Amino acid sequence: MCIKYTLAGFTNSINGLWTFLDIEEGDYISFLYGARVRNLYRVIKKVAYRNADKITPWPPVTFKMSGKTYYFPFRFLLKQERSLNEPMVRPEFSYVAENLLLRGGYRKTHFQADAVTFYNVSGMGEPYNGKNESLHIDAETFEPKIVFKKEKQNIPEKFYFKELILQSLVRKKILDVVFEDILDYFKIDYSPTDFEVLGEKALPEGYVDIFIKLKHPTGSNKYLLIEVKTGRVQRKDNDQLRGYMKELGSEVVGGVLIAREFPKKLCQDPKVLHVKYFFDNLDVDCEYTYENLLNLLRLEVLE
Repeated sequence: MCIKYTLAGFTNSINGLWTFLDIEEGDYISFLYGARVRNLYRVIKKVAYRNADKITPWPPVTFKMSGKTYYFPFRFLLKQERSLNEPMVRPEFSYVAENLLLRGGYRKTHFQADAVTFYNVSGMGEPYNGKNESLHIDAETFEPKIVFKKEKQNIPEKFYFKELILQSLVRKKILDVVFEDILDYFKIDYSPTDFEVLGEKALPEGYVDIFIKLKHPTGSNKYLLIEVKTGRVQRKDNDQLRGYMKELGSEVVGGVLIAREFPKKLCQDPKVLHVKYFFDNLDVDCEYTYENLLNLLRLEVLE
């Protein structure tokens, strides 16, 4: 149905909201199904529908174990750019395939590919010049809001602020705000525009929240690993990040811990930079759009 109607839908869950907020209009996506990559699309419009459990084309799904029912309020209207149906075992898909394998399956709603993967996919298959079937939906829409008190949560229209949302906000803002300071701290002689900031990276021992690497490495790459915490950092968070850095080896030039609070007794680690986040003039009794929070987000390197 996704391919038939050039439509992507995501559930009334934090993962569904995360996908809806994380992917922007104008971004490119492919469907990953049965270990095959299907077609290349551009996101034309993002829409969130009220009463989506009564809207076609996907019926609600109830899981027997939990008894929870999921439906699809968050949707992307797509334009097909290329036709392709390629197996994930192709070396061109190695970045995404590694994430999929180490996760043990489709644990998350979406993976962010790197620039090399996107360039490769853009040359696969053939350009699509046909016309897809459209699905007319006459329903009320809404803009999802983020709240900072759990009792104000009203899914799918209002979600409590969680780490996935903060990860997405940081990923979109970090290059423009503190990235030059980060490069200076680790003595990296490159421009911020030489790097790409990618979403969660799977490793044998866990998941790095934000993975930064050179777009076009020559000879060797340079990796920066970022862990994001909504609250107060603990020593185990630093140890976890150092473990990820060790796993990825010598091309890792440093790690960054981003959190709301850092205890004074936390030992300074020369390989891990601390960055504090906060929102300007945030009122925890109010509700905010994703764009509101992106504008209010501040990142401050701690000495």
